[in-house]
Amino acid sequence: MAKREEPKDQELDSDEERELTEDREAEDPERALAKPGAQGLSADREDDDEDEEEEDEAGAAALGAARYVHAAFFGAGILAAYLAGKLVLSGWNMLADWPEAVRQVPQLIQYGEEERGTLSLVIGAVIGAAVVIRYYRKESVRKWAGEVATELSRVTWPNKETVTNGTMVVLVASLVATVYVALLDRFWGYLTNLVYGA
Repeated sequence: MAKREEPKDQELDSDEERELTEDREAEDPERALAKPGAQGLSADREDDDEDEEEEDEAGAAALGAARYVHAAFFGAGILAAYLAGKLVLSGWNMLADWPEAVRQVPQLIQYGEEERGTLSLVIGAVIGAAVVIRYYRKESVRKWAGEVATELSRVTWPNKETVTNGTMVVLVASLVATVYVALLDRFWGYLTNLVYGA
């Protein structure tokens, strides 16, 4: 039995040696290139690294697009909750001011103005969440939102210098146009006064 265990130990030793060698090569790339046949291994590793980078970029692009979709749905939910809360509050206040509605449903005036605002906010949040969940579950809406986000992620946005330069051009052009129109106005005003004699 002892003889059978020795090859396993030797295999473990060779695996450990291989791992140590790979660790050393990772720390010192010149050492890896110095080995015979290492050029081919290094090219293979570079190809693998490039493939991994491409996969990472594709994954980041997909994650980026999904991130925009989720952010858009979250923003839509907040907007829907806000609008629904305001609509509920204004409807509640209108009904509370209507004497016939108060006679039919006396609970309308059970809460004060502040309590109505808080309750309508909660009701609006529930309505907003329900609307977003309903539309998020629709495959066509999610697909459309994903396509829009993917297209937006492909957009090349201008850098700060380009935006600054563009803004300065617009400001200077607006200033020149304003001065030009003001001078024309003064000039035609002067000519009109000469002709009609104010």
